[in-house]
Order: sequence, then structure tokens, then C-alpha cells
Amino acid sequence: MDSPPQPSGPSRRHVSPSSLSPSSQTVHISSSTTTRTAPPRNNPLLPTPTELALLSIYPLLLIFGTFFAVLSPDVQSSTYNPLTQSHDQGSLSPSYFARKNNLFNVLFVKRGWGWITFSFFLFIFTHPAVRTSAQKSRATIRWAVVTAWWVFVTQWFFGPAIIDRGFRFTGGKCQVKMAEISEKDAGDVGVKEVFTAAACKSAGGRWSGGHDISGHVFLLVLGSCFLLQEVGWVVGRWVRFVREERAVVMADGAVKGATAEVEREVRYQGEDVGRGTGVMEGLGHGGKVAVGVVGLCAWMLLMTAIYFHTWFEKLTGLLVALTALYTTYILPRNVPALRSIIGLPGI
Repeated sequence: MDSPPQPSGPSRRHVSPSSLSPSSQTVHISSSTTTRTAPPRNNPLLPTPTELALLSIYPLLLIFGTFFAVLSPDVQSSTYNPLTQSHDQGSLSPSYFARKNNLFNVLFVKRGWGWITFSFFLFIFTHPAVRTSAQKSRATIRWAVVTAWWVFVTQWFFGPAIIDRGFRFTGGKCQVKMAEISEKDAGDVGVKEVFTAAACKSAGGRWSGGHDISGHVFLLVLGSCFLLQEVGWVVGRWVRFVREERAVVMADGAVKGATAEVEREVRYQGEDVGRGTGVMEGLGHGGKVAVGVVGLCAWMLLMTAIYFHTWFEKLTGLLVALTALYTTYILPRNVPALRSIIGLPGI
């Protein structure tokens, strides 16, 4: 008996997954995995999550210090002098760190920008990840920009510093006879307009009234965050510790990762040299010194929060420092022309 006729057309065969070639399976799996694990891009106008976490430490220290001062019996029993912006400086001082002549204040904070500058240059000229002259030059330009902020706010701004101008603008004055102020200290424009804290102190007077931005808070926040930016991104990329990427706006308006601008010689020569290196080893000698300076800044910021200035003076010191940091490290991510001049840390 003849077998029944078979249907015409292409034959149908059952194909099991195991019969597929390994290459075809691999391509399908890897493509789907890539789609699922693509990280969201950070807004270039805002700090990255890691940066935001580090920045939050500063207001938290100030808030903790304020509550500690309110709840501490020693601090509450000590008289606060608004003219000196401090508590009793003698035997009734609530703490060694409440005295303006404590060694950490005299040797570290009063010379703070010198310590910050020393640790910064030690790092960029000794760390192997900062290879090219362009990287060193742009890092130096960023230091110059941040240093200019420090000078303008605390030392000189075409006459009195911004802190002194703000104090006078809000009604502050020096408690001493104006005739006692020398023309040399006062300047040529009139003593009332250009009178500074240094001139007041040299004449034996004291600031009174007005709003005095906390120079200590400004210096400690600006300097420590400057080092965190310069050292953190370099070491983080070097040892592959930091997984997130900064988003930048390109000249054509496209938003890409900052590594899109990595110099050719840095990208292709020894890119994996630091892979597998521990964070402490990856810091190098300069990075370890910078970390020590950052730690001292954090400690003295807490001491300032507890024993010196009013909460509003400390808040304005923090805000001015954050403004300087934003214009130096976040704004260039959105302005390609500015970024081509000062660059980004670790790029």
C-alpha cells in the first residue's frame, strides 16, 4: 500500500534551543543584558549622586554642631561674645577647641590655604594618573580659580574683601573713633566705604553690627571640597573605585559621559595600569596628605559649628563656598568653551 502523499512546501522541523550555535545564543543574551543594565545619565546641571552625598556632609556637620552647642551644659554655661564671635577665652572656656589660640586654629586654619595648596600640588605632580602636561596645566588653572575665590571673599576684592564689604553693607561698623583710623589703612576713597576688619583691628577696634560671613566655614568647606574633587575623581577612575560618570554637554548640544573627552594618549596608554589597586595604595603619598588635610578641615568645621559664629553666619559661609565650587566644577560640564580651558578632574 502506498504511503499518503506528503504536503508540498518547505519542510518543518522542530529545532531545540540546544541545537542553536553558541555564537547566536551569546549575541542574543549579551544584547538583552546590555539593554537592561544601561545606567541612567546624570543631569549635567547637578552633582552626581556621589558628589551630592559628599556635599551633604557639610550641612550635616553644621547642624550637628549647632544642636551639640544647644544641648551641651558646658557650652550653655559659657558666655558667648557676639563681638569676638566666640565663647569665653580664659579658664571658663567650654573646650580647648573653643579658644582662638588653640594650636589647630593657629597652625592649621589660619594657614589653611597654604596647607591645601601644598597637598594639592604634591598630589598632581607625584600621582601617576596625572600624566600629561595638559592635565597638570588645567588642574593648576582650577586651583587658580578657587584661589581667586578665596582671595576675593576673605582677603581683597578691588579694595576690601567681599566679607568686609558685606559686613559694612548690612550696617556693620568699627567700634573706635574714626579719627584713629590711619589714611593708609582706610584708603583714598573715604574711610566709611573701604574700612576693613584688618584696619579696625589695627586701630584697636572691633566689628559691631552687620552680618559677618563665617570665613572659617567658607575656607574649610571650599578647601576640603576642592581637594575631594581633584583627588577623588583622579583616584576613583585610576583604581576603578568610582563607577558613575559625570555628564557633560558637548559643543553640538549632545549630552555624553565625561570620558568622551579623555585625551587620546591617556585613553590608550596604560588605561588599565591602576586596575586592581587598592584605594589607599592608589592615593599615593600626595593623595594621603590631601586626605589628612580634608580630615582636619572636617574636624575644625565641626569645632567652628559648635563654638564660633551664629548659625546664620555659618550658613552664609557655606553658601558662598558652594557657589564657588559650583562655578568651578559643575558649570564647566555645561559650557564646552569653559571646559576646554579648565577641564575636569581625572580627565
